[in-house]
Amino acid sequence: MATCLRLPMASSIPCSSSSSMPLKHRSFNIRCAANSSKIPMPPINPKDPFLSKLASVAANNPDALFSRPQNSDMPPFLDIYDSPKLMATPAQVERSVSYNEHRPRRPPPDLPSLLLHGRIIYIGMPLVPAVTELVIAELMYLQWMDPKEPIYLYINSTGTTRDDGETVGMESEGFAIYDAMMQLKNEIHTVAVGAAIGQACLLLAAGSKGKRFMMPHSKAMIQQPRAPSSGLMAASDVFIRAKEVIINRDTLVKLLAKHTDNSEETVANAMRRPFYMDSTRAKEFGVIDKILWRGQEQIMADVAAPDVWDKNAGIRVADAI
Repeated sequence: MATCLRLPMASSIPCSSSSSMPLKHRSFNIRCAANSSKIPMPPINPKDPFLSKLASVAANNPDALFSRPQNSDMPPFLDIYDSPKLMATPAQVERSVSYNEHRPRRPPPDLPSLLLHGRIIYIGMPLVPAVTELVIAELMYLQWMDPKEPIYLYINSTGTTRDDGETVGMESEGFAIYDAMMQLKNEIHTVAVGAAIGQACLLLAAGSKGKRFMMPHSKAMIQQPRAPSSGLMAASDVFIRAKEVIINRDTLVKLLAKHTDNSEETVANAMRRPFYMDSTRAKEFGVIDKILWRGQEQIMADVAAPDVWDKNAGIRVADAI
């Protein structure tokens, strides 16, 4: 920059000691002559618009460079431009072609809406009223969209209780989703991912026959409904609540027996205490129809029996030695 300033001014303002030249110009030329022999200057880039503009101002109007206010808020020499711009504004950058190339034209929808577009409903929370409202609305919407295409219900829920057994919702929440499923004309494919406990296990078993699945490391559990905290209720109110819990238990036993092809006595005996099932045990109990192994069933079928494996490996039984 100093070179750019020094060269144009040398042609317009000769370095002399004439008294007609202002003192500040003479001192500037003396400093230029003294510094030019000591400090090597970089080559000038003629395509640099900033330096070209600055050199033009220095050649035509040097007072614009030396008669500057001392406390200027603007960076040095930028006030010589009519409308200085350091860089493109964020709005200009956002409207550039490269920035917009892969951006969506509209704001993306929320995750449940994206899953709903693929006819997938995901229950990933305990069955509280807000979850029940959303699931039933999605079921009705998908049937309205297409009454023939299947609906995929993914379940990872502890039902109307938390995993530690504390009640968070009424049993009617699970029954409401169950009744909505039974009213639909669509096939409902149920898939357990993680856990299906209590009322969530009923929803898993209520899927279309042959279309009830479970991930290999998921768990299912059936248990008796639990009475909410009675607090400071009167004895008669506690008795009424206890009767309602027993009615809900009997209803749950009948529905599970219907969908698992077991007798009500078998289901009731299993529900006396929390009855946990891995994917294999859930299939044997009738809660699901198939485990989603992604080809591992065929791999396990091709595995040789233990005695054949030992024989091929050259291992002999100790009794035969």
